[in-house]
Amino acid sequence: MTSDPLPGRRHTMRVLAASGVALVARTASAQRETALPACVLTPAQTEGPFFVDERLERADIRSDPTDGSIRQGVPLLLALRIVAVTGRDCQPARDAIVDVWHCDAAGIYSDADGMGLRTRGSKFLRGYQVSDASGEVRFTTIYPGAYRGRAVHVHFKVRTNTGARRDEFTSQLYFDDALTDRVHVAAPYAASIRQRTHNVQDGLFRMNGRALILDARPAAEGYASAFDVGLRAA
Repeated sequence: MTSDPLPGRRHTMRVLAASGVALVARTASAQRETALPACVLTPAQTEGPFFVDERLERADIRSDPTDGSIRQGVPLLLALRIVAVTGRDCQPARDAIVDVWHCDAAGIYSDADGMGLRTRGSKFLRGYQVSDASGEVRFTTIYPGAYRGRAVHVHFKVRTNTGARRDEFTSQLYFDDALTDRVHVAAPYAASIRQRTHNVQDGLFRMNGRALILDARPAAEGYASAFDVGLRAA
């Protein structure tokens, strides 16, 4: 296998074989084991209009559980490590509920009714995981497409319980424009090319998006990326 998901790679658009997923997972895991957490507060960003509390616990969010269909696109393994930051120190945040949601290769969100979308009832590219003892969650998904007015991004929400108190943090993750240029020239991203907004054209990205760019690296049939989410300790 190669690690180049560029045009001419017909199998790039297929679902990862089990061995492929395992290879991506091992790559991301190895990167995490050798890296110390970044004890830096992560900038918050708006939830946006398409969050739905689906209560859908799963690691692979590519499928739609309502009909079994799978969203096509370049595979992406996303590992998030949740840490509670106190001064210059931080500790893993265990048992945090972490939701992830984003659009498909054509720029379409599931379970939406409005803003030109009629996908109510579908649940593709949505799900949550509960952080482990190291504060980590892992999702298998696809590289997002684009829609007018927004740079390519992934939404996430972290919910933690501290005694009787429940805290919620929401933000978004972005991609390097040069990488998106390479990914979006291949099918099934054709619609995304026509409606693409670059990072510097996105008002939300210009606020603090540079601190939210994923370091996505080639792995197996797609990409793997790890990101530390620093939350202010209660």
